[in-house]
Amino acid sequence: MSDTRRIVVVGAGTLGLATALSLAERGVAVTVIEADHAASGSSGRSIGVVGTQHVDRFEIQMRALSVRRMLGWKQHGLDFRHIGYMRLGRTAGDLDLFEKSVAMQAEFGLRHARVLTPQEIRKLVPHISTDGIAGALFGPNDGYLDPHLYCGLLVEMIRARGGIVKQRCRLVAAGRTKTGYRLRSTAGDIDADGVVLAPGAWASQVAKLFGHELPVIAERHEAVTIKLPAPLPYVMPMVMDYVPGSGGTGLNFRHERADELIAETHRSYDTEGSDPDDYDQQLADKTKEELAELLLERLPGLPGAGFGRGWAGLYPKSPDGRPLVGPLSADEPMLVAAAGAGGYGIQLSPIIGTLAADWITAGEPVSLPEAVRLKPSRERAATSA
Repeated sequence: MSDTRRIVVVGAGTLGLATALSLAERGVAVTVIEADHAASGSSGRSIGVVGTQHVDRFEIQMRALSVRRMLGWKQHGLDFRHIGYMRLGRTAGDLDLFEKSVAMQAEFGLRHARVLTPQEIRKLVPHISTDGIAGALFGPNDGYLDPHLYCGLLVEMIRARGGIVKQRCRLVAAGRTKTGYRLRSTAGDIDADGVVLAPGAWASQVAKLFGHELPVIAERHEAVTIKLPAPLPYVMPMVMDYVPGSGGTGLNFRHERADELIAETHRSYDTEGSDPDDYDQQLADKTKEELAELLLERLPGLPGAGFGRGWAGLYPKSPDGRPLVGPLSADEPMLVAAAGAGGYGIQLSPIIGTLAADWITAGEPVSLPEAVRLKPSRERAATSA
């Protein structure tokens, strides 16, 4: 199958590259342009979690489709480290949500999730304290990816299918033509029949070049490595102390290397968003103190552990927390957003890329019809209601 249309994808993070690969697989002539290098933005500062332990049906369905595609990429060299993902619950209501999640995951072909008792939690993570914990939702097949290696693999697969990835190619202006768009970049002008906007934390700024508003803020989040005095005798799964819509501390942590963990909090104090071109990329003392307190409470059995390298990255977030995928306006069906994944870009990138490619090639999200709810126009409708 071939498609004579020329499509430009703006952004070489996980969303842009997954979109470009999906387009290239459909025979579309696709070019990715990236202001810096692949994974240089939010993707490269992610801790790479891939998990399906959610409590919302639509969120589970999207993640199930993403994981299925990722598993197919393992034959091309994707290093998917299946260490497991554990979501802690504090109330009977949380456990009820977890049981429903297990059933929904099974419905979408994910049959290994289960609900754990506090005793089972401690068996999997001997150093953890289960004080105040009623149980957990656990997916043994979940895990994490190295975001740089993941993006590198996507670039290789795109190029293998004839796609072009131009790095150090910044978009500086854009305009409509009779047949599509003309993009002015630092590497010259590019004509396209359609454009996918996947610039991560720069989504709002890039959309303005096309005369549109895209409500994405760049929310600053921080992470830190934890150096262990000696390797643990087991692999610690990803542990998340947060239930969407319910609560928890937001603390999450997992094994990174034999003698190192990695931790962050779901919470952010950056409610107004940061400038992606000028923000503090270091771990703040306030966050370090908060993480230390939370880790001492949840992992009291790790004497001698200490903080290592810390950093900050940006979550590109939409107002309602769900991705923005689809045409920016009804009269420009070939100007499509793949943005606002809000810290879930790694795990949702395969399905977001598929859906963005659907909008370009079919004019609707045929791979997941329910994803019509992700159209950017929903935010404008909510604002005007």
